[in-house]
Amino acid sequence: MMLPRRTVLAGALSAIAVRPLAAYAQAFSAAGHYETLSDPQPTSDPDRVEVLEVFWYGCPHCNRFQPYIEAWQKTKPDYVAYVRMPAIFRKSWEVHARAYYTALALGVLEKTHAAMFAAIHAQRRPMRNADDVGRFFAEHGVDPTAFRKAWESFAVDSGIRRSKVMQERYGIRGVPTVIVNGKYRVSGSLAGSYPNMIKVMDTLVDKEHKFMLEKA
Repeated sequence: MMLPRRTVLAGALSAIAVRPLAAYAQAFSAAGHYETLSDPQPTSDPDRVEVLEVFWYGCPHCNRFQPYIEAWQKTKPDYVAYVRMPAIFRKSWEVHARAYYTALALGVLEKTHAAMFAAIHAQRRPMRNADDVGRFFAEHGVDPTAFRKAWESFAVDSGIRRSKVMQERYGIRGVPTVIVNGKYRVSGSLAGSYPNMIKVMDTLVDKEHKFMLEKA
């Protein structure tokens, strides 16, 4: 299981993830590689299939998953709405969640999202408090006063509260986890690898899209 629980499967998942993608080119069945939520949740856009990535900037597994989800974003169909949500399993995680919602409020998320992963995992920079994050944002062109205002804003506080509520409703037990259309939960431990997570996502997206067309 992935973070925040102790990662007994970490080495195995890493090894699987670096195998040649050709090994996964054969026919794929999503059966047994996802869980169905007992209580489906509303989505951000009822006219599109939502794919929600739940992550933590400090998570090495989330960091390794990023190239896969970023490549997927470039080719996803127009009928898919991709959104992110930071997980907050511990008080210390709230700083990273606040960094995410601050970037969203300032409109700089596309500048800072991948860079935050790189700063933490490649550059080994601490991101433990507002000062650490503020210096990082300043390096990406954000005015310190604007940063502090957003950091302490009602919108960011609301995002934090929503993350805490929704991770419970989604039944999130570790990260990275993907929720497809408020109905299905996909993780690396369920799918067996990061490439398989993408395949399971695509299978469920296709299933939900066909269901939406049939309803129309």
